Amino acid sequence: MLYYLFEYLEKQFQLTGASVFEFITFRAALAIILSLLFSTIFGKKIIRILQKKQVGESVRDLGLDGQVEKAGTPTMGGLIIIFSTLIPVLLLAKLENIYVIMLIVTTIWMGLVGFADDYIKVFKKDKAGLSGKFKVLGQVGLGIFVGAIMYFHPGVTIKTEKVNPVYETEKITQNSAVEFNPAEQSLKTTIPFVKDNEFDYSNLVTWLGDDYAKYAWLIFIPIVIFIVTAVSNGANLTDGIDGLAAGSSAIIVFALAVFAFISGNLVFSDYLNVMFIPQLGELVVFIAAFIGALIGFLWYNTYPAQVFMGDTGSLTIGGVIAVIAIAVRKELLIPLLCGIFFAESLSVILQVSWFKYTRKKYGEGRRIFKMSPLHHHYQKGGYHESKIVTRFWIVGIFLAILSIVTLKLR
Repeated sequence: MLYYLFEYLEKQFQLTGASVFEFITFRAALAIILSLLFSTIFGKKIIRILQKKQVGESVRDLGLDGQVEKAGTPTMGGLIIIFSTLIPVLLLAKLENIYVIMLIVTTIWMGLVGFADDYIKVFKKDKAGLSGKFKVLGQVGLGIFVGAIMYFHPGVTIKTEKVNPVYETEKITQNSAVEFNPAEQSLKTTIPFVKDNEFDYSNLVTWLGDDYAKYAWLIFIPIVIFIVTAVSNGANLTDGIDGLAAGSSAIIVFALAVFAFISGNLVFSDYLNVMFIPQLGELVVFIAAFIGALIGFLWYNTYPAQVFMGDTGSLTIGGVIAVIAIAVRKELLIPLLCGIFFAESLSVILQVSWFKYTRKKYGEGRRIFKMSPLHHHYQKGGYHESKIVTRFWIVGIFLAILSIVTLKLR
């Protein structure tokens, strides 16, 4: 909204300084400041409301230190992240941008799914929460929406041919790139660590005949559904100890901001020889607000946590990360970039699978880890949760740096 206001003031009254709002970097910086301020200042008020409504966490006895103290801590703190993200975005982003629209819908969509889960747990006193099939249905629905937008919407295009751009100001580069660099709709993505790293999903359906490209959505949309479901569940499993999910997510999202800025900028995409994605640069404003919201939430979520994000936050975080990765054509990088989520999910899969196999074969279930997800394994090993969180963050930073390096390391 502020973007349109200052655009109007510049055109009608030549207001000095109003043109600064046309720069993505300025609006992104302002977005992260606003989201930080909102989450830290109004976060306390939201926590008090949750306490007054007795929205307390009911913690299962897992035999872990500190569980008794955590019982009763307010949950649904993901509302802080959601509001702290959406308010700056609505104020500062170009709301007609298809990528911004897609991320706003994702935030609200997954926020509602997570809220329903938390509501049933807290107010209906049902520890199982929202039925698994309804949760998956929500994730599948989002996957269909995102996949359809990425495939059918005319505003979702790419430019892969090397160009010789005029090195002008950021304003001209961002707003005029499409005018002299015609782009095309495509399902191409990038494969990390590969020299000629572009891969077209439509190549998976060449067996359908000469018009195979028309039916590429049949394979692309299910892939998007899988990615959205996997990442959102991974974030949900990672949300087990204070600050782990929010901190790890902030690191991941920062790396995605780098990818979005480079791919959405004609000059940098040309210099690094990566596909140029028109209009994608606007996504940096959304990502900046999201980073600010996550960091601001950590103010109250670091050990000892004053609030938990609940599924309202964790499912939203996972959904947003998945959709951003798909939008910047870096979804094949998710196992590396989201390595923390991947390890947490894999530990659960391995634990459950091995337990069922050994119970069937030997008559008693055996475990690979002391407890899953993985962070609980280290808790059982005697590590304090603050040490676990910090070390997971360090690993996450390493993975994020390695992911960014893939821009040239191929």
